[in-house]
Amino acid sequence: MRFADLTTLRVGGPIAHPHEARTRGELVDFVRAHPMQEPTGAAPRKTPDVLFVAGGSNLLVADDGFDGPVCLVRTRGIDWQKPDDSGVVRVTVEAGEDWDAFVAQTVDRGLSGLEALSGVPGSVGATPVQNVGAYGAEVADCLTHVLALDRVTGEEHLLTADRLGFGYRTSVLKRSAAEAGAVRWVVLAVTFDLQSSGAGAAADAPGDGAGAAVRYRQLATALDVDLGTRVPVAQVRRAVLDLRASKGMVLDAADHDTWSAGSFFTNPILSLVDDAVGRVTPADVLPEGAPSYPVLDHRTGEADPAVVKTSAAWLIERAGFSRGYSVGDGLASLSTKHTLALTNRGEARARDLVELARHIRAGVEEAFGIVLVPEPNLVGIDL
Repeated sequence: MRFADLTTLRVGGPIAHPHEARTRGELVDFVRAHPMQEPTGAAPRKTPDVLFVAGGSNLLVADDGFDGPVCLVRTRGIDWQKPDDSGVVRVTVEAGEDWDAFVAQTVDRGLSGLEALSGVPGSVGATPVQNVGAYGAEVADCLTHVLALDRVTGEEHLLTADRLGFGYRTSVLKRSAAEAGAVRWVVLAVTFDLQSSGAGAAADAPGDGAGAAVRYRQLATALDVDLGTRVPVAQVRRAVLDLRASKGMVLDAADHDTWSAGSFFTNPILSLVDDAVGRVTPADVLPEGAPSYPVLDHRTGEADPAVVKTSAAWLIERAGFSRGYSVGDGLASLSTKHTLALTNRGEARARDLVELARHIRAGVEEAFGIVLVPEPNLVGIDL
């Protein structure tokens, strides 16, 4: 068994010690059999001690593979509760469930909250780690809590949204793994509160109720509505899937533009606080003409005045890297549909993707002084 067979990038070497967990109990047993020592504050280990693989959509593993234990998370199960008096349906999903298949079920039931996240590859359990987001929506918007197992203590914890420290493509779960160099919190199940099409509607009754307000201009344009308009959830899902497909972001074995990990680099977040002069403006830190976006605080919904976000795609393109750009023998390239995805053109190895990523990151830094941060989890690889 190889990581190339389990990841959307379709690269990565052999798996020496695979273990499949099909139930929550089997996943718990694996985690408790592979405890992690309490982090000491020293530099994180370069290679994790254990890997957990589910959808494989956010993982780039070296061509040498991984010598440690690998848990294949295949847990299944969805618990749909009845709507409360305000029409909110609480749903608890096992970590190994396919994300888009779950989103499709919420849309079929006329539940709003996740429709703009249609087409995102991967598993449900991975979404809170990365705080997956697209088209103006994020998992943090409707997640209530995560059931997670602490590998240090072996104990299960209900981590509420406020304890998860959500930010742009990050959470406590992700930051703790980065600090230790290995996963500490293993997600067992995720619980969401979703709005039904009408207060008191049956949770199992199909519907086509209005979704959350459209908050992303490209999606609003595709739907031919104004920003802030509420659109039926099924209509939003269809529009999002069409948009993602136009960018090669819906998995298709016949389309090499989809042999990727999605957006390879996160949109940079730059500080607006200068130690020498105090508060500065976005124009002071961004390249001329670069787009700027607010960074919202999930607790308050207000923009954080200390930071500004810009577009990684804009930086990549303005640094001279166009769609389809490649280096070396061209086995890996930027997507031919947009510049945020690094793609396997059919016969790439992990080292081909790494070479391309390094080249693009260095070019952006040379052009703008901004260091791009990779979004996928890198195993046995250092950019």
